[in-house]
Amino acid sequence: MKRKKVLCKAYQKSDFLNSPNARPIRLLSELLDPQQQLRREGIRDTIVFFGSARFKSKSECRNLLKKLKATHGKSKSKHRLNKKLIEDAKADYEMSKYYEDAVSLSRMITEWVKTLKQPYRFAICSGGGPGIMEAANKGAYLAKGRTIGFNVSLPFEQKPNPYISEQLDFEFHYFFMRKFWFVYLAKAFIMFPGGFGTMDELMEVLTLVQTQKLKKKVTILLYGKKFWSEILNFDAMLKNRVISREDLKLFEIVETPEEAFKYLVKELKKNYPLETAV
Repeated sequence: MKRKKVLCKAYQKSDFLNSPNARPIRLLSELLDPQQQLRREGIRDTIVFFGSARFKSKSECRNLLKKLKATHGKSKSKHRLNKKLIEDAKADYEMSKYYEDAVSLSRMITEWVKTLKQPYRFAICSGGGPGIMEAANKGAYLAKGRTIGFNVSLPFEQKPNPYISEQLDFEFHYFFMRKFWFVYLAKAFIMFPGGFGTMDELMEVLTLVQTQKLKKKVTILLYGKKFWSEILNFDAMLKNRVISREDLKLFEIVETPEEAFKYLVKELKKNYPLETAV
């Protein structure tokens, strides 16, 4: 007797779902699955932290610097290399202030949010990886708040940091779908010093606000006056008439967690009516 062939439905075929022809389905999956999960968890809006994945905590940088100094000079052949490593470690130690400031600011915001009547407002959100992303999630974690990580798979491994809430840990393949979720829920963006990725995110957000494609009110903070004044010359852009003076009002540059927190809360209260818990 001839055995009847069992047919497999198209949506059950892993080869098809991972093929170029099924790319639209994968894109929709990265739209609809996070939407379902975020709604289930009651997430209404977020405060997004952007910044370098390379920054480390002050204690980690201090320990590495101490270790390098302890071995410095023991081997003449490695003397020059070790000297360069020490210089790099010192630079990393200086930049670790931004990691610590991100932890402090995220913790302050989360503690304030917990005083609000509406549950789950303004959840701290990051790209889910190390550096400033880890610091943002860590601050919210220390304040016993829920915190979101929108990670992305990269050729070089980027593991989710350990401070993301279990039900709010997402992994994306497509950068632009990840960006969509950053922007769609955000009521504020805090841009810490960073590299190409941070610049990309900053310019995309500024462009969306400038062109009024983003209809909602959002607060944009650039954290670190020294860094941003060295990296981006907004005055030169204004002088060369590639932006207008009004465009400079799209963001605020801040220097300390306290200054950032005060400005952020003022803007959120102005743009979104809030009630504190009784």
